[in-house]
This record gives sequence, C-alpha cells and structure tokens, in this order.
Amino acid sequence: MTIDDLKVGQSGVIAQVGGEGDLRLRFLDMGLIPGTAVKLQKVAPMGDPIQLRVRGYELTIRREDARKITLREGSVQ
Repeated sequence: MTIDDLKVGQSGVIAQVGGEGDLRLRFLDMGLIPGTAVKLQKVAPMGDPIQLRVRGYELTIRREDARKITLREGSVQ
C-alpha cells in the first residue's frame, strides 16, 4: 500500500521511501521518513495534488510521488 491508496481522513505509517537520487532526498528532507505517521487531509478537485499532515504540518505532493512511498501493512486508520 502506498500513500496514494489512502482515502481522505485515513492515516498510515511510512515503511519505505522510494524514488531515486534527488527525488528521494527531497522526500526525506520534507520529513517523509520511515516510521513517520501521515494522514491524508485533502485531495484537489481534479484529484491531484494531495495534501498530507506530517509531523504537525501540511505537505502537498503529486499523486505520482505519493505512489513511491510505501506504508506499513495494517497501518491505515
């Protein structure tokens, strides 16, 4: 399961951060690191981008990028 699979209001815990090179480093710099809880706050009217709540702040990312971040099994609430 990836962040892209969450529905509005659902949350999960990051298991693995994908992507390569600068993209992966950008995810890590934004606080998207394994063990971090994330919650899907909003989805744009056309479905992209999505807004997450991470470490007490809101973060907006593209769905394409959200597919690269894997959540732990059974972590959706």
